[in-house]
Amino acid sequence: MTYDYPVDFKDALETFIGLALKEDLGSGDVSGLACLDPYASGKARCIVKQPGVLAGVAMAYLIFKQYDPSLEFTPLLLDGDLVEKDAIAFEVSGPQQAILATERLVLNCMQRMSGIATLTHETQSLIKHTSCKILDTRKTTPNFRLAEKWAVQIGGGTNHRIGLYDMVMLKDNHIDYCGGVSKAIETTMAYLAREKRDIPVIVETRTLAEVAECLAFPHLYRILLDNMPVSLMREAVALVNGKIPTEASGNITKKTIVAVAETGVDFISMGAITYSAGVLDISLKAVS
Repeated sequence: MTYDYPVDFKDALETFIGLALKEDLGSGDVSGLACLDPYASGKARCIVKQPGVLAGVAMAYLIFKQYDPSLEFTPLLLDGDLVEKDAIAFEVSGPQQAILATERLVLNCMQRMSGIATLTHETQSLIKHTSCKILDTRKTTPNFRLAEKWAVQIGGGTNHRIGLYDMVMLKDNHIDYCGGVSKAIETTMAYLAREKRDIPVIVETRTLAEVAECLAFPHLYRILLDNMPVSLMREAVALVNGKIPTEASGNITKKTIVAVAETGVDFISMGAITYSAGVLDISLKAVS
């Protein structure tokens, strides 16, 4: 299996898996310990019980292998595949106790990731006639962010910043505390130069006047158009005129996204593709 992250998150995912297994297993899987022969081997099959975009197959592999490297994992489908009801995602074989000890963590991750990938795919498909890209946000489940952002990527979306450390994002409160857009940008640029840090800078704007101020700083990574009506957003995009990439955000839904994308913005950030996603019904069944 391969890793497909915006940066190498292998170590972070291994840490997450270790903590998640500890949370679930505690002192041990007493059900498996009580009734299963510790030397007995078995096979199980992962069944996707509703249509959608499959995500989390590689995560399942990581979980099984981290818990018990002797488990044999055979993927039959790949992350990003469009699946129909009753599709078989993978088979796993090895110690019965190990399969059942990891079952719930595998399914929890796959169901959640597949739900996010499916919603991301559906949302991005709505604006495929434009060049606009869907971005995720930091509105994610604590300690599960990397998996959720991985799922967005699998569903055809694009990752925004991972956390507060990898991108400067000057939002309304930063700007108001600093005393305006220009002052916030100037102070930020001075800090980055002083600290010798090469980090992208995005500035959130609420008015055409704030957009105009940003144009005095052509090296900005993006100008964010926050909670603007579509008509104002269209004016802002025309004002920027391709000089700096633009991003729209703020209560954008599947019902409004087409109109927003058609203003000409380059990106749309949507927390809803993670926090409003359901789950895909997936199960793991023993094979006799």
